[in-house]
Amino acid sequence: MSEPAAKRPSHSESYKGLFHSVFPGLVKELTEDGLSNPEIADGVKHLKEVLNFNVPNGKCNRGLMVIGSLKHITAGKELTNEEETKALILGWCIEWLQAFFLVADDIMDKSKTRRGQPCWYLKEGIGLVAINDSFCIEGTIYKILKKHFRSDPYYVDIMELFHEVTYQTEMGQTLDLLTSPDGSVDFSRFSLERYNAIVKWKTAFYSFYLPAALAMYMAGISDQKSHDTAKTILLTMGEFFQIQDDYLDCYGDPAVTGKVGTDIEENKCSWLVVQALARVTPQQRAVLQENYGRKEPPECAQRVKELYRELDIRKVYLDYEESSYRELMALIEEQAAAASLPKGMFVEFANRIYKRNA
Repeated sequence: MSEPAAKRPSHSESYKGLFHSVFPGLVKELTEDGLSNPEIADGVKHLKEVLNFNVPNGKCNRGLMVIGSLKHITAGKELTNEEETKALILGWCIEWLQAFFLVADDIMDKSKTRRGQPCWYLKEGIGLVAINDSFCIEGTIYKILKKHFRSDPYYVDIMELFHEVTYQTEMGQTLDLLTSPDGSVDFSRFSLERYNAIVKWKTAFYSFYLPAALAMYMAGISDQKSHDTAKTILLTMGEFFQIQDDYLDCYGDPAVTGKVGTDIEENKCSWLVVQALARVTPQQRAVLQENYGRKEPPECAQRVKELYRELDIRKVYLDYEESSYRELMALIEEQAAAASLPKGMFVEFANRIYKRNA
């Protein structure tokens, strides 16, 4: 398949510099009063370090898609400086939410690196203080929303949306942890149906629906039909994204992805192992059973990867990537027009992730 035309600079990419320029001001707003209060100054100083370390260093795709989506929805209308700034702030609220999830997730998964640096809980002097730090990151989201959006007619909608999406993501994490308990490998739990449920709840709602929904509320689109249509398209896209993520965990270059993959060692119900289980011989399944979900010795993970090579799981993924992208474009064509939503908004989402390597 040829590269999508929308690989050209997108609405969201054109705002990247302005987006990053907003971050320091948000941190200052959250911390400057507290730093002058002797009762909490030490805690606020720590919070400032937490935010600067964990929030701004990702790819920011989720955050940038708020302004990108709003530009598509309001095509032909020039956004005011205030509208642009508010869309950028909402984008940062998603990045805040992402940081909250990741700090906690890295502790639960015993991950070592994140975004090219040691995970926050592994930083000297932090340890399990990082659990409370994750709560503080989440709490500051609502301080930002209150300060900047309290007088807007869509304030309640976006507040409820952040609460609902947070719950959905936490439920997805629950499914993930229950399916892959530490120290217990049970392949009877690893079905495509369970995998799809984990992906939908843990990743797709907050990574794909949330940015678009925020832009829709900003633009005055609050009817159920429009949001249901957007959700149908974007949850499908979220599945596509997470399967890519599982592939990159195994086959990606850590120098590019910013993290060392641990799905095999952590007994994750990943798309790769689900595909492998559908293709193994009894002898290969025994090898998988013996080595999957084991952190030591390191050779166990290598044996699983060798089995993936025998089964040509890489080709299974590449074939999936091509076919699912075509199906996604067809879904966008059909659904977006029916709900009078701009097709370009969804295409931009898709083309930001198609053929990604990080």
